[in-house]
Amino acid sequence: MTVTKTLICVVGARPNFMKIAPIVRALKAKATKLNLVLIHTGQHYDQTMKAQFFDQLGIPEPDKDLEVGAGSLSVQTAEIMKRFEPEVDYYKPDAVLVVGDVNSTIACALVSAQKKIRVVHVEAGLRSRDRTMPEEINRVLTDQLSDRLYTTEKLAEDNLAAEGLYRDKVVFAGNVMIDTLKYNLAQAKHPSELLTDNYSIIEKAGHYSLLTLHRPSNVDNPEILQKLLAFIKEAADKIPVVFPIHPRTQKNIQKFKLSSFLEHPQIIRLSPVGYLEMLGLMNNAKLVLTDSGGIQEETTALGIPCLTLRENTERPITVSEGTNTIVGSDITLISKELDQILQTGGKAGRTPALWDGHAAERIADDLLAWL
Repeated sequence: MTVTKTLICVVGARPNFMKIAPIVRALKAKATKLNLVLIHTGQHYDQTMKAQFFDQLGIPEPDKDLEVGAGSLSVQTAEIMKRFEPEVDYYKPDAVLVVGDVNSTIACALVSAQKKIRVVHVEAGLRSRDRTMPEEINRVLTDQLSDRLYTTEKLAEDNLAAEGLYRDKVVFAGNVMIDTLKYNLAQAKHPSELLTDNYSIIEKAGHYSLLTLHRPSNVDNPEILQKLLAFIKEAADKIPVVFPIHPRTQKNIQKFKLSSFLEHPQIIRLSPVGYLEMLGLMNNAKLVLTDSGGIQEETTALGIPCLTLRENTERPITVSEGTNTIVGSDITLISKELDQILQTGGKAGRTPALWDGHAAERIADDLLAWL
């Protein structure tokens, strides 16, 4: 008789939603005997955001929403641990699956490891070598706590081996973010549906750039934020800029009194948008400027030139094989690369190995056998 196994899958923040959707779909298709429990920590707690992503991506309603909400890194991580532990005691899972590198990832991995429950980490082994980034600390510690490690690129396995993790724990599965992208691309919203009256600006110019900005290193420092926004205002003379503004960024633009830098007829400001809207904006852009890790991967898969407004990346394959160029906050370099893209079309790149839309299926097959 087959013994039913229980697997808790954890989702906590916007980047997790795109990663968990294909995993849940693949596991439900392949494992009718698996007791799959989905727990949403509520790290990203906005009801509109949850609806935008859960509904659009077909993620089932969580079995439990911990409703953690906002807080400092330490407070939020501690609160997730405190609320997750009773769920582990109740469900008694055979394993807990976490994705990515947010606070929910490390918090739930730590609770599980302390209770001697096996931890599965999807998107393991990515390294920026920048320990000032909270996400880097979360990645390193989660990998150390994990019993099964699924990687998105070959270099990640070398990173894990260098940190003393045995290769027999590691499976190169591919990139589940690209599973979600390929699964949803046909349903992506065209920018004209989102921008309505402002779309005439893009039609007149014939193209546009997409900007996303949210990392503390860029938006919490008034000098850096002002420098980047001043550049964007200049860039808007050359190409329209569509800017869905992250709540943290919006708050700091107001706090530092920088709103005037966004007053330009070719800067189109938006509230945060859903996944299908963002996918449409990326897919139709001439180029993307971002400090997001996931968008570096998505633009590579879409073949859209990407300028990353960071000093490093934990996704080097997007630079070596993809369409990504690291420019930091060096305005001279950003301007040079922007002009190059406008003149030549920018880096073409190619899609990395196993970014084929079937990573979640490979994870499901291996995970079920391993369990």
